[in-house]
Amino acid sequence: MADIDVVIIGTGTAGQTAAYDLIAEGYDVMIVEKTALPGGVCAQFGCQAKKWFYELTETVARCQHLQGIGITSGPSFNWADVLQAKNTFTSAVPQNTVANLKGNGIDYIEAEAVFADPDTVMINDTVYRPRFTIIAAGAKPMPLPIPGNENLITSTDFLNLKRLPRRVAFVGGGFITFEFAHFAARLGASPEDVHIIEVMDRPLGPFDKDLVEQLVAATRAEGIQVHVGNTVRSIEKHSSGFVVSLESGKKIETDLVVHGAGRVADIDSLNLMAAGITTSRQGILVDQQMKTSNAKVYAVGDCAATVQLARVADYEAHIAAAAIIAQDNNKAPPSVDYRAVPALLFTYPQLGTVGKTEDVLIREGVKYWKSFDRQISWPTYKRIGMKYAAYKILTDDQGKILGAHILSDNAAGMINTFKQAMLDDKSVEDIYQDNVMSPYPSRESDVIYMLDSLRD
Repeated sequence: MADIDVVIIGTGTAGQTAAYDLIAEGYDVMIVEKTALPGGVCAQFGCQAKKWFYELTETVARCQHLQGIGITSGPSFNWADVLQAKNTFTSAVPQNTVANLKGNGIDYIEAEAVFADPDTVMINDTVYRPRFTIIAAGAKPMPLPIPGNENLITSTDFLNLKRLPRRVAFVGGGFITFEFAHFAARLGASPEDVHIIEVMDRPLGPFDKDLVEQLVAATRAEGIQVHVGNTVRSIEKHSSGFVVSLESGKKIETDLVVHGAGRVADIDSLNLMAAGITTSRQGILVDQQMKTSNAKVYAVGDCAATVQLARVADYEAHIAAAAIIAQDNNKAPPSVDYRAVPALLFTYPQLGTVGKTEDVLIREGVKYWKSFDRQISWPTYKRIGMKYAAYKILTDDQGKILGAHILSDNAAGMINTFKQAMLDDKSVEDIYQDNVMSPYPSRESDVIYMLDSLRD
C-alpha cells in the first residue's frame, strides 16, 4: 500500500492545472492517465484543434461575403495543408505534457484508476490511500441508441479526416455540429449537402432563442440544410455512402455521418459507487468547492455536473486545489462563481453569450430591461457584407447586466466586455463610459449603441 497526498485522475487542462497548483505548494502529487495520449481533449481533439479549421473557415467566409465589395473570387485552400498544420501542433501535446509534469516533480502514470472503497484507489494493481483525490476524467460522446450507430464518426475523427467528402450529415444540433457544419460547408463540402439534424424544435438550447433563430437563418443562407424537430431512425451503409432515415420520412444520402449530439462524463470505469460518490446524468455532483459526496474526493472539468468549457475546467481546478490547501491550513475555502461564464460558438458569424437568457429570466420571474436588435444594419457590418448580426442585452432595475448575447463576426471580443462588466458589477452607464473612447470604427466601439436604449 502506498500513501500520497493527492492523486489526480486525468491529464487534460483541469487535471494539469490542479497538479501544478498543488505541487507548487509542496504537495506530493501523482497524475494518472488511462489513454496513450496524455494532454486532454481540448488541446488535441477539441477547442485548440478545431481552431485551426475555424481560422481558415473565417477567412474563406470573409472573402465570400466581400464578393461584390472588392473581392472578385474566393481564396483557394487545401484541407490537407490545414490538417498537417493542426497535426504538427497536436502531435507534440502528449510528449510535452508528460515532460512538463515530470519536470515539475509530478509523478505521471499511464494506467486505469479505479476506486476500491471511499479511501482507496487502485492503480496498476497498486493500492493507494491518498489524502485527497481529484477526478478530472473529462467527457466522451454520448451513446446514441440509433440502429446503425456504428456508422457514426466522432468529432475527433472529423478533425483527422485525410479528405473532406462532398456530403456530410451531423446528428445533433449543438456546439460541435454547428461549428463543424460551417467548417465543412466552406472548406470543400457542397453546402447544400451539409445537413444538421436536431431532435428538438430549435437547436443550441443554452443560447438565446432569438439570436439562434438568426444564426440558423445565416446557416441556411450559406446553403446548409438545418432539420429541426427530426429524430434519426436509422443510419444505413450503402455502396455509395450512407442513408440517414428521419422520423419525418425524409432520407438523406451522405458520405459521412458525424456524432454531434453532446457528450457525457467519462466516469463509467472509475467504480464511483464504491467510493460513495454521487452522480447524475450531467456528471459528478459537487459543492461550491468542487467537493463530491466523498469529503476526500473532488471533481473538476467536464466530468463534473457543471459547465463543460475548457476555461471553466481550469477555474474549477484552481478552486479545488485552493480548497485542499485551505483545509490543510484551517482557512476558509474559496467558492465557485458561475455568474459570468461566457460561451462562444465558432461559426461565421460567431454567437457569444454570457449570463442568463431572456427565457431563463422569464421562467425565474425576474424583472428585466432589454435592448434588442434582431438585424443590425450598422456600417460596421455593411463594410464586410454581413447580413446576419444581432444583439440582446438584459439588465436589472439598477442597470446591471443580467445577460448579454451577440451574433457578430467578432462576438468573442464584445462578449468579453460584458463578461468583465458582470464580474466588476458595473452598470450600463459604467460600461458606456468605459467604451465611449474605443477606437472608431471598430466592433468594440459599437458596444455603446447596444446600450443607448438602456441608459434612460
